[in-house]
Amino acid sequence: MSNAMLSLLCLAVTLALYFANKKLYRRFRKLPLMPLVLTPFLLVLMLVFGHISYQNYMGETHWLLWLLGPATIAFAVPVYDNLATIRRHWLSLSAGVITATVVSITSSVWLARLFILPDTIQRSLAVRSVTTPFALAAAQPLGGQPELVALFVVVTGVFGMAVGDVLFLRLAIKAGMAKGAGFGAASHGAGTARSYELGAQEGVVASLVMMLSGVVMVLIAPLVAKVMF
Repeated sequence: MSNAMLSLLCLAVTLALYFANKKLYRRFRKLPLMPLVLTPFLLVLMLVFGHISYQNYMGETHWLLWLLGPATIAFAVPVYDNLATIRRHWLSLSAGVITATVVSITSSVWLARLFILPDTIQRSLAVRSVTTPFALAAAQPLGGQPELVALFVVVTGVFGMAVGDVLFLRLAIKAGMAKGAGFGAASHGAGTARSYELGAQEGVVASLVMMLSGVVMVLIAPLVAKVMF
């Protein structure tokens, strides 16, 4: 089979697995069955046991990665529809975004240095808490590796989505805006998807915080590169 045919087959399998996984998750609603968890796991098994290289897989499926940009921008629609709520809480939201961005960068880099991880991993980990399109843009001035950045972003999103509800319960956080802000700042797209399952207000706040965190990260990335590396 030619590389082009193999790439097209990988694209078809990826789409089929994703839509089948979505249908399965709608029926059972279990965390291990979420499309962001199960589909990547099945795709990794396919690549490993099918002896398919990353280059062949990305040959045509890179279009799916490109769609992350429009998908992220689409979150602006519900944000626009809830401008009144945002205006009432703009100060707390702004403070939360700045705090979350600074904490995510410093904690990631310092922990990576504590465990003496390679410099490339440190630079790639610095942007792990913002959604992929923003993370890839912010990683350029930092010198992060795109493949590692994408991996760390996905792992962060899935982990944050998985432990978020438990953490809110332990901390007795019940306010919808607080939950949405936490999910949007810590686990970006995955957390935002979970927030919309909790309620409209949670989803809107998570969307806003996710996008603002991404913008802030891109803007301060050159400064972070000078100060921390």
